[in-house]
Amino acid sequence: QVQLQESGPGLVKPSQTLSLTCTVSGASITAEVYFWSWIRQAPGKGLEWIGRVGYLGGIYYNPALQSRTSISRDTSKNQFTLQLTSMTPEDAAVYYCARGRPPVPEPRATWDDYDYWGQGTQVTVSS
Repeated sequence: QVQLQESGPGLVKPSQTLSLTCTVSGASITAEVYFWSWIRQAPGKGLEWIGRVGYLGGIYYNPALQSRTSISRDTSKNQFTLQLTSMTPEDAAVYYCARGRPPVPEPRATWDDYDYWGQGTQVTVSS
């Protein structure tokens, strides 16, 4: 069974960098043809795609967040990570990692576009 688990701090101060890790079990992040995405949902809003890493290691970002986003992966640990710099209260959201398969849905993101999701981690931005 494929499982994804987000980990990282639940509270970040304004201007700081958010760092989250998604640990995957039951599947390899290098397995064809899947891609692995970070998605967030702010209170009262829809899903927002942040970025993804493909099974070959290609990385793509939401243009609206690209200047502040960095995604990487550690294949030895079967993990991929998200860093989002210059956090503001507008970045407060539940952050999810998820697995998808082509065709790539992004920049759209809906629950049905991915077959496995992490449980999500609440991130608050406050001093």
